Amino acid sequence: MPAPIDLHSHSNISDGVLAPNALVAHAAERGVKVLGLTDHDDIGGLAAARDAAVQHGITLINGVEISVTWKRRTLHIVGLKIDDQNADLKQALGAVRQGREARAMEMAQGLAKAGIEGAYEGAKQIAGNAIMTRSHFAEWLVTQGHAKDVRAVFKKYLVKGKPGFVDFEWMSLEQAVGLIVGAGGLAVVAHPGRYDLGMINMHLLMHEFRSHGGSAIEVVTGSHTPPQFQQFAKIAHRFDLKASQGSDYHGVGRSYMEMGYLPDLPAGCVPVWHDWPEVQHLS
Repeated sequence: MPAPIDLHSHSNISDGVLAPNALVAHAAERGVKVLGLTDHDDIGGLAAARDAAVQHGITLINGVEISVTWKRRTLHIVGLKIDDQNADLKQALGAVRQGREARAMEMAQGLAKAGIEGAYEGAKQIAGNAIMTRSHFAEWLVTQGHAKDVRAVFKKYLVKGKPGFVDFEWMSLEQAVGLIVGAGGLAVVAHPGRYDLGMINMHLLMHEFRSHGGSAIEVVTGSHTPPQFQQFAKIAHRFDLKASQGSDYHGVGRSYMEMGYLPDLPAGCVPVWHDWPEVQHLS
């Protein structure tokens, strides 16, 4: 049975492959009934996605994935059920997108010093009207034969210590959670298993996140392993956080998991959607 609730996905407004309407259509084909569109630092695809959701008979949850700097690490905080007309949120995300553009230029300069010319123009062509991300650079580098696939090119060129990596100061955890809550949304720590924080820092993160008004963590997500499902279910319980789930779908060749394949949340988890009227018809 396809998993009917998927609260983490990306369109080509950020670094996904599909346009918002096509992403919604794909989700519907995969059996998804409730979809969260959570583009990186951008909410520009939500209007088109809402229209498509009506057409395909599924429920769209307004979302965003905000980049955060915490203890010199980059983390991601998902906002669900946000008001995409909130002025403070729109202004803050606009500033982040300007920062992403500056970072893209620095990344291209670093790659040029390593002998790879034309990276900015190549990544820009792939991104189109979307904000430029590391994924766009990675895809271009693959097309130029610098690595066999996107995951390999990240390790070779785009992570810390490599020529295309640019250390960037994103939003603070407190600011990101505050913006989401201020826009009427629920803040969720995205894919915590990808951060390699260690137990002490992970617990510190959860404590700070909760103190700022955070609501949930992703327990089941495309990049987590089954043991991590259990690990983060326990952390959610310990810190009185609800559990979320999402494929983190970006498109064929860019995703850890296809939509519709999410396993159930572990027993004992309180789903982030447990009191949402939008999901009552699924119970």
